[in-house]
Amino acid sequence: MSTGPGADSAPGPNPRTTDTDTDTDTDTDTDTDTHTDTDAAAGTSPGTGSGAARGTFSSLKIRNYRLFFSGAIVSNTGTWMARITQDWLVLSLTGSAAAVGITTALQFLPMLLFGLYGGVIADRYPKRRLLLFSQGALGLCGLALAVLTLSGHVQVWHVYLIAFLLGMVTVVDNPTRQSFVSEMVGPNQLRNAVSLNSANFQSARLVGPAVAGVLITAVGSGWAFLLNGLSFLAPIAGLLLMRTSELHKVERVPRGKGQLREGLRYVAGRPELIWPIVLAGFIGTFAFNFPIWLTAFADKVFHAGAGTYGLFNTLMAAGSLAGALLSARRATSRLRMLVGAAVLFGVLEIAAALSPTFWLFALLLVPIGMMGLTVNVTANSSVQMATDPVMRGRVMSLYMMVFVGGTPVGAPIVGWITDTYGVRVGFATGGAVAIAAAATIGLILARAGGLRVKVDLRPGRRHVRFVPRERREELAAAA
Repeated sequence: MSTGPGADSAPGPNPRTTDTDTDTDTDTDTDTDTHTDTDAAAGTSPGTGSGAARGTFSSLKIRNYRLFFSGAIVSNTGTWMARITQDWLVLSLTGSAAAVGITTALQFLPMLLFGLYGGVIADRYPKRRLLLFSQGALGLCGLALAVLTLSGHVQVWHVYLIAFLLGMVTVVDNPTRQSFVSEMVGPNQLRNAVSLNSANFQSARLVGPAVAGVLITAVGSGWAFLLNGLSFLAPIAGLLLMRTSELHKVERVPRGKGQLREGLRYVAGRPELIWPIVLAGFIGTFAFNFPIWLTAFADKVFHAGAGTYGLFNTLMAAGSLAGALLSARRATSRLRMLVGAAVLFGVLEIAAALSPTFWLFALLLVPIGMMGLTVNVTANSSVQMATDPVMRGRVMSLYMMVFVGGTPVGAPIVGWITDTYGVRVGFATGGAVAIAAAATIGLILARAGGLRVKVDLRPGRRHVRFVPRERREELAAAA
């Protein structure tokens, strides 16, 4: 059960900050650059003030959040066991990477089709009550797949159907969980909470794949699915034990017409929301298809089994966990960090795709996990911190719709490329899309913030940075 941060009150914009760096050269001119960070281009996301809590684990001081976090550890471990087992089961039944892509696509298709409606529901009804329903439904889906597999009757269409049902529940569960965090921790703990939730999810990713690999080899896939279904008892118990009097109250939206259009108009008029969402959409659609690539690398390139696939996921999780803990220590979310991390993420994917040896490929998965997590947390927290609480469910449903809901579009395409041209080409294609999207949106954000990119290759200088466009005019006037 992974979540993101929220805010309890509408955040105001950060004041413009100006840092002046004076560079003295041996040339005849003196180059003085003024750095101006804006919320829209490269500045700090709104919502983090001087009262923001410090410390990597500061959110865990809150009882309700501790219960939520503890339950999530158990269910996240079960979820990762089920994900690895599901991918390997489909590959075993069909022998096709495209079939794994279809399974992933079906699981996220409901988010693409109905994601915005999930946001309206999350804004309209009590979130704790919604989560009790959704977590119970996710557990039942896991138990159904366990019964089919243990009885020996499982077929690939059963996996497809249950994947689609999981996606339908996630339509409501995802935006509800994302926005419920704000009710537990309050505005000063937002970024810390989303980072700890990601650390929670990635910690489970360290354990889940390894346990799944052992279970698949020792006793079969059905037991992994059974443990996943039972794991949802933990978050349900945590939700029931919460003290509702300690939750931060957020105004609920009454039933009314035009609420979907209202949410879309709200995002469309704010560059600090729409461009991070667009970037997350491109990366989520084309560059996060790891079930396809890692199963294919394990099976077709390195001719290994489920244990190797589990190892690959564990290495990525180790990098993601490190990225999450580093994010938890940062009090702000800068969009230039989002763009830079997305570019580096794409470069690392291409490097891994071209890796000639097993261990080089495996080692590159660690920084790939770190950069992927940094992209996810920075985009998520930037969007939530810049959103009015009344709109948060709808905005986060749009974010999840493009980040996760793009998978039904991207997964079959990437799966086809992988089957037709090879897994190395498929993996490199995802990295190339991430680089192109990040570079384009970075330039758009810089332009929206009145900035330009300055490249300085001289030793001892910061080689790439944003400077105000007005500086060029000032220099021309001075000349």
